[in-house]
This record gives sequence, structure tokens and C-alpha cells, in this order.
Amino acid sequence: MSVATEAQYHVLAVDDSLIDRKLIERLLKTSSYQVTTVESGNKALEFLGLHDEQRESPSVSPNNEIEVNLIITDYCMPGMTGYDLLKKVKESSSLKDIPVVIMSSENVPSRINRCLEEGAEEFFLKPVQLSDMKRLRPHILKGKMKEPQQQQQQQNNKNKNLNNNSNNNNSKNNNIKLQAATKEKPLMKGYLKKEQGLDSLMAIV
Repeated sequence: MSVATEAQYHVLAVDDSLIDRKLIERLLKTSSYQVTTVESGNKALEFLGLHDEQRESPSVSPNNEIEVNLIITDYCMPGMTGYDLLKKVKESSSLKDIPVVIMSSENVPSRINRCLEEGAEEFFLKPVQLSDMKRLRPHILKGKMKEPQQQQQQQNNKNKNLNNNSNNNNSKNNNIKLQAATKEKPLMKGYLKKEQGLDSLMAIV
């Protein structure tokens, strides 16, 4: 794994080919991106903090201080394909908003459509060109715009839950008061009957 640390946006590049990893790293650095490269989908998940259940211990330490703004991954890789990695990212509540771009040397329409339907932003054909790097930034910016919206939605949900709890507490208190009032009524009725009985007895006397 290699990390370059001098750019605004951070891209995680995943490819089992060393030559292709070096190429994509060079293109991304030339385009002023911060780059981390890993050689497999499992290593990518470990870096992102999502460990594969079948692996006992991570061989890549997740760096929670580095925010990943985009993932670009090869499709054909041993073990976990780029499509499998895409699915795991989109199934994660904490990572689903990270844009994912798939690369492949094979132009297979069904494969491309499947990745796009699963949530991939782009499907690049290899060899990747410098001009392709310019197409990444709009996806990163779109992902960054989702963050405030997601935070606002979380705050709205939190406020809604607080309001619901408050309403539930009020309803509970009202039920307790109603139950207490209901219990007092028979006592008052019995008391009145007792008074009426005494009045009748006095009248006879």
C-alpha cells in the first residue's frame, strides 16, 4: 500500500495489478488527488474499516483520520471482484455515499450495466487516461454535497424521536391521572350512599 498526502480530495485505488496500480496512482497524483493504493477488495475494506468476516485480523490498519472521497477499483480481481466491493460499500450505512468508479479492460455491456445499476458512478475502460481523471471531480463534489444533507436528516430524525418521546410521556401521564380519577369515583359514590342512609335513619327516629 502506498499513500500520497498532498491534495484536497482523497481517492482509494484498488487493483491487483502492480502496473495498473502505479499507472492510476500517477494519473491521480498528476490530477492533484491524494491517493491510497491497495491490491485487493479485502484490503480496501480493511482500510475503510469494514473487515471481511472470514479474515481473522486486518493486514492493513484503517486510518480513520483520512477521509476517502472516492473509490476507483478494477472489476476483475481474485477473491473479491470490484462489483463485490461496490456492493459492500453501498450496503454500508457509513460508506454508501462514497462515489465508486469501476475499471475494466473488457467492454462487456451487461457487466457495465450491472455495476451502474448497483450504484457505480462511472465505468472506465482500461487503459485509463488522464482525461478520465477530470470526470472524477464532479462525482466527488456530489458526494461532498450529500454530507450536509445527511447530517440535517439525522438531526431531523433525532428531533422527531425527541418529540415522539415527549408525546409518549405526556400520554402516559394523562393515562395515570385518568386512572386515578376513575378509582376515586366509586369511593365518592359509596360515601354518598352512606350519608343518604344516615339521613333516612334520622327521619324514622
